[in-house]
Amino acid sequence: MTVIRAADAPRFSLPGVEFTGLAAPSRGSADICTWRLTVAPSRDRPEPHTLDKDEVFMVISGSVRVTPDGPELGTGDAMVVPAGSPIALVNTGDTAAELYVAIRAGFVGTMADGTTVRPPWAQ
Repeated sequence: MTVIRAADAPRFSLPGVEFTGLAAPSRGSADICTWRLTVAPSRDRPEPHTLDKDEVFMVISGSVRVTPDGPELGTGDAMVVPAGSPIALVNTGDTAAELYVAIRAGFVGTMADGTTVRPPWAQ
């Protein structure tokens, strides 16, 4: 078993989003990655990206839209985004939104410009 203490969890930032790494291959999970997202108020990212695995978003607080033209999600809502579907995370509220995210380990993301990435919070 591996325990990931909140104080020791690695943190990564992109404009308007903080990722707190939880389960991942480097933290004891061979098959599943999870992290906590904090999305800044009114954060809007127009360029969608895609992933090669299904991704699950679970809203803890606040309100977000996960996919372009997708429904607004609020506290307690969850959304499964199938592999290959566009993702463009938007905070639709005026307070920070908190989410948990889960996906199979080893996924690859493709950015709007075609660049492929393996995010460090999922390694």
